[in-house]
Amino acid sequence: MSSLQYHAESNGIITLTLHRPNVLNAFDEELICTLTDCLHDIDRNQQARAVVLTGEGECFSAGADLNWMRGMQGAGISDHEHQALQLARLLRTLNFLRLPTIARVNGSAYGGGVGLVACCDIVVAVDSAEFALSEGRLGLAPAVISPYVFRRIGESHVRRYFLTGERFDAVHARRMGLVHEIVPAAELDRSVQRFIAQILKAGPRAVGHCKKLAYHAAGHDEDRQVVLDQYTAHLIAEIQTSPEGMEGINAFLEKRRPAWYPDQD
Repeated sequence: MSSLQYHAESNGIITLTLHRPNVLNAFDEELICTLTDCLHDIDRNQQARAVVLTGEGECFSAGADLNWMRGMQGAGISDHEHQALQLARLLRTLNFLRLPTIARVNGSAYGGGVGLVACCDIVVAVDSAEFALSEGRLGLAPAVISPYVFRRIGESHVRRYFLTGERFDAVHARRMGLVHEIVPAAELDRSVQRFIAQILKAGPRAVGHCKKLAYHAAGHDEDRQVVLDQYTAHLIAEIQTSPEGMEGINAFLEKRRPAWYPDQD
């Protein structure tokens, strides 16, 4: 079964569903590459008007699949950097897509899942959703997603949540600017459709230009992002291959405290 489901409507709305519910839609190399290629195909589709990104089941995405990451232990820094650059390419493609993008956040998002949310233009979340940037608790860092998360929630919130890894709810996510609208699960699709209806009122080319204006007004673009991606990919590769990074992943999967965790709660 494919890790990504594709559904196109006659009005040009394309829904992409992360489809690995058994691992909370965590992404591995296959899903990263499949989603990236699909987004590139959509970007070339002149009939497409907008993209909705969502998850299967009760979780939007738990971020990177730690079993996949654990399987890379023993690989060199260059291999880890290559994988990080693949994720960077996915996020860059999603963020700078010419089409409007809507994150239909059907459940919680953690780590890289928050990165996917931050790359979308409009974010609608169920009221039960929780969020966390918990990489530090695994001996890692939210390196590749950091530029997008920073642009959405700002330095103050980044400095808090990158360091603590604590969870926050949808209400707090909206206050920070990560989420635009919160609805009960029964209202999620109706809310997404309201945004789609507004998008379809605008000229397709005009919408693309509006997105580019937002990037340039904020002082960043795809070329600058490529340079930044090189830095963040190398950083996470070094961290993943460090003793602390490997200990954090192993401890999580073995359901034990990592070596640096204090004895007292």
